[in-house]
Amino acid sequence: MCKYRLLSLFALYSATSMAHTTQVLNGYWQYDEYLDAHPQQKKLTEALSEEVRGYPTPLATQQRKPISISVVYPGQQVSDYWIRNIKAFEMRLEKLGISYSINQVFTRPNVDVRQQSLSLLEAIQNKSDYLIFTLDTTRHRKFIEHVLSSTDTKLILQNITTPVRAWDQQQPFMYVGFDHIQGTRVIEQYYKSVVPKESRYSVLYFSEGYVSDARGDTFIEEMSHHDNYELSSSFYTKATRESGYLAAKSALEKDSEIEFIYACSTDVALGAADALKELNRSDIMLNGWGGGTAELEAIANGSLQVTAMRMNDDTGIAMAEAIKWDMEGRSVPHAYSGDFELVTSEDSPSKIEKLKQRAFRYSDQ
Repeated sequence: MCKYRLLSLFALYSATSMAHTTQVLNGYWQYDEYLDAHPQQKKLTEALSEEVRGYPTPLATQQRKPISISVVYPGQQVSDYWIRNIKAFEMRLEKLGISYSINQVFTRPNVDVRQQSLSLLEAIQNKSDYLIFTLDTTRHRKFIEHVLSSTDTKLILQNITTPVRAWDQQQPFMYVGFDHIQGTRVIEQYYKSVVPKESRYSVLYFSEGYVSDARGDTFIEEMSHHDNYELSSSFYTKATRESGYLAAKSALEKDSEIEFIYACSTDVALGAADALKELNRSDIMLNGWGGGTAELEAIANGSLQVTAMRMNDDTGIAMAEAIKWDMEGRSVPHAYSGDFELVTSEDSPSKIEKLKQRAFRYSDQ
């Protein structure tokens, strides 16, 4: 199969080598920037972080009826982030003594558009107290703006920590996740420490959208423009393992001498690992992104060399605590990011086990 047909069939779009982080993220406050510009928000975020790391304190007010929560997540991925997140969320709600009903729908990222739309519409029509969704594409943004302007449903945006500047007069209830730029810098610093300058590399993006911009373009900006590493190629994928496999093969067809591949998500990384194994290219370094179960197994067997491991359950706990604060009449921070830890193939099994106990303290129960 020729390269052109391969690319068109699986929607792998070759991206330019020119990073445009500053342009793309211009419409967003970066996480640290937002907190520094809003001192009261920074205090609230720090207070919430302390609650997340601590033991649960039950709801201090009387509930008249169960709260209703709708969740629409792109959870049909190899990455177990979304599944673990919702489990930690529900377990923390229960420990807080909050009575609730929940309707959850898991879709495929960038694919199940109709199902996503129907589920979101249902949540609004049912007048859910809280709606947990994400923001990755222009389509998402238009729906969110509709919710903000025309409903009383409180919107929690998961997997994004950078407030939208255009919404400063009416921000969502909360942005919560693991800051993509902070996680990217964890991986970036590792590559800089082990790979010689002027080495060539390829970037395998997620699907086109915010996640790719924040994880991929930030990486290119730092590696290529600031430290003279050479971007050989970059590809948008369909955010699946298969498209990661195809993109990695295309990268090596274009340049067989690349030193490493930077992958923007778990599924894409595991697909790239499949390609490297098939081509017997164990000399090429490859990262994961997120440090879920599948990635930690891949690091243990040598398929991946490094990842930025999210302390996964932090965000589920943070959402539950924020809802408790809201029910108690307390101010809730606009933005919260959980903690990252660097994990490499050189780390001992005991170190990784301790990190797993911390990251999955609810979702492994």
